[in-house]
Amino acid sequence: MTARDGPQDRYKAVWLIFFILGLGTLLPWNFFMTAREYFISRLGDPEEVSHVRNQTGEVTFTPSYLQSVFDNFMTLCAMVPLLLFTCLNSFIHQRIPQQIRISGSLVAIGLVFLVTAIMVKVPMDPLPFFVFTMISIVFINSFGAILQSSLFGLAGLLPVSYTAPIMSGQGLAGTFAALAMIFSIAIGAQQPESFIGYFTTACVTIALAIVSYIILPHMDFFRYYSMKDKTEYRVYNAELETKRDLIKKDENGMEQNNSKIIPIHNPDEQPSVIAIFKKLWVLALSVCFVFTVTIGVFPAITANVSTVLGQGNKWGLYFIPVSCFLLFNVFDWTGRSLTALFTWPGMDSYLLPVMVILRVIFVPLFMLCNVQPRYYLPVVFSHDAWYIIFMIFFSISNGYLASLCMCFGPKKVLVHEAETAGAVMAFFLSLGLALGAALSFLVRKLI
Repeated sequence: MTARDGPQDRYKAVWLIFFILGLGTLLPWNFFMTAREYFISRLGDPEEVSHVRNQTGEVTFTPSYLQSVFDNFMTLCAMVPLLLFTCLNSFIHQRIPQQIRISGSLVAIGLVFLVTAIMVKVPMDPLPFFVFTMISIVFINSFGAILQSSLFGLAGLLPVSYTAPIMSGQGLAGTFAALAMIFSIAIGAQQPESFIGYFTTACVTIALAIVSYIILPHMDFFRYYSMKDKTEYRVYNAELETKRDLIKKDENGMEQNNSKIIPIHNPDEQPSVIAIFKKLWVLALSVCFVFTVTIGVFPAITANVSTVLGQGNKWGLYFIPVSCFLLFNVFDWTGRSLTALFTWPGMDSYLLPVMVILRVIFVPLFMLCNVQPRYYLPVVFSHDAWYIIFMIFFSISNGYLASLCMCFGPKKVLVHEAETAGAVMAFFLSLGLALGAALSFLVRKLI
């Protein structure tokens, strides 16, 4: 083994650990969203239901105010902290060790889900429960933002292929959540107690991620790359004076031309975020645009498409869970995983941003599907098959292009700047999510 080659990742153990950590970043939040019916059911106001009965004489369910605004507040409490804390992590990562940021975030998210699981058995009035739920969402996404950004920064220290398992793990998290949703429909789980399993699963996943992260520093492969910059710097300092002396002895400069000094920066110096952004702004804006387009239509538009084949049969019950959520997450995961096999187009290729921009075509395509209710646009692609075809290409391009951008970002900068670059890329990923959420309101209005 030479110093240049470095140790090998035996049994792909480091790759697997990063996959588990990626799974741990999004699986809790995905399971939280999957349990939406549980939260909605606990926000019902018996007095409002009773009032509707007395007035109309019919037993009808009218959502309470808290139920009607739950989705809006959930999105607000998720996206705003995600964006703010991802931005914050771009600066605090230089002052707070990554061990504290990652392990602390995992423990905090695990505790939130542990409390949430316990609260299933604790009776509460709708308003206090609503406030508790929103605070939980803020905590989960705040620590989740720090965790995600820190992980991408950590992966930036390793070879380019080690960002892919994080993206792949995140994609698999959505698939698990979609399968859980379908399973709950199949078994007809309506009792609040049945949702304890969701939160317990999240706690187990977080525990597995914590154990994986504890093992990570003991892997030779990880230690080599995480310390590579500091090791090179010490060697460089030891040899620098000798090289300068040799160069000074040669008055005609021949030795200076034949033995160039490659500058290696002091790892204790704090990299400039602005300077790093200038090096990778194309990739940063690309990953931002990818998620702006994706969240702009998914799930706000795609989840409101009505089936023409499932009217009066069970397919109507499973159409959105399968064709929208499961299909998206499976092919998004496929796209993310493909970057572990090949990375085309290249890091400096103009084709990459062009492919990212071309994804905007999916916005009008989904708008012209059978989205209901609609007031302005005609339905052009009414058949279920059109919707499924669009969803496959939409999801696989999202996973592949986003993963490609996140893999390339830290490789556009110097070794000692890689962690900051990963944090910057994670910030623009979160910015894309927030912009997409805002765009979804406009797109829905236009239909």
